[in-house]
Amino acid sequence: MKKTAPIGIFDSGVGGTSIWKEIHQLLPNENTIYLADSANAPYGNRSEAEIVSLSIKNTEKLISLGCKIIVVACNTATTNAVDILRKNYEVPIIGIEPAIKPAALQTQSKSIGILATKGTLSSALFHKTSEAFTKDISVIEIVGEGLVPLIEKGALESQELKELLTNYTAPMLAANIDYLVLGCSHYPYLIPNLKKILPPTVTIIDSGEAVAKQTKKTLEKIELLSEENKQPSLQFYTNTEIDTLTFLLKAYSKNISIQQKEF
Repeated sequence: MKKTAPIGIFDSGVGGTSIWKEIHQLLPNENTIYLADSANAPYGNRSEAEIVSLSIKNTEKLISLGCKIIVVACNTATTNAVDILRKNYEVPIIGIEPAIKPAALQTQSKSIGILATKGTLSSALFHKTSEAFTKDISVIEIVGEGLVPLIEKGALESQELKELLTNYTAPMLAANIDYLVLGCSHYPYLIPNLKKILPPTVTIIDSGEAVAKQTKKTLEKIELLSEENKQPSLQFYTNTEIDTLTFLLKAYSKNISIQQKEF
């Protein structure tokens, strides 16, 4: 495997671009290929078997495109399928989990909120992580029903989105949370709206930076970190229309390629 081989990233849609941005910022010389499986979004409402099947499909596509490492930029896919992917494929697999540990270790009010999909909150891996770190802490888990489809449409300023966020955060505020964990890679796109709703005493955390650091650490370990210092190839594929990807990545428009592709 060449050091110039791409980093492969997949998500149940456009949300994982929040993870891609962190990876690209930390590793600006790396070639990347991103799969937005928007045709099957959201994964959070699907059965475990469906989530595993879709994760295998995406992984095999990225392997066929020559990726040296694969980042599962989807909480639901990680919590339901990452162990199976690691058993079946030799390529290193990086997963993403809700940042429960840092929230639990840093909370002063002993109350934290977790906004995630049904698929993540009901998974065995999520429960294992949560139980390990939240024994003396009140945890308010809220399923963000309807948020992913709105983000997939690029409706970040819609009244419907703002009302959903107000409703979902109300029980968290009533419980005096001081940390809000975003348990879906789509949700960092909600941070500007959340900051308008939540008091400044609430810290919002997601997993993007930690995933980027783990990706770098793994590439260093297997000696596949790119050493080339030139404009990398940054490819994005979606199996639906490209409008939302184009909107979310407009700051990178000069350097990236976005295509609609069946996979």
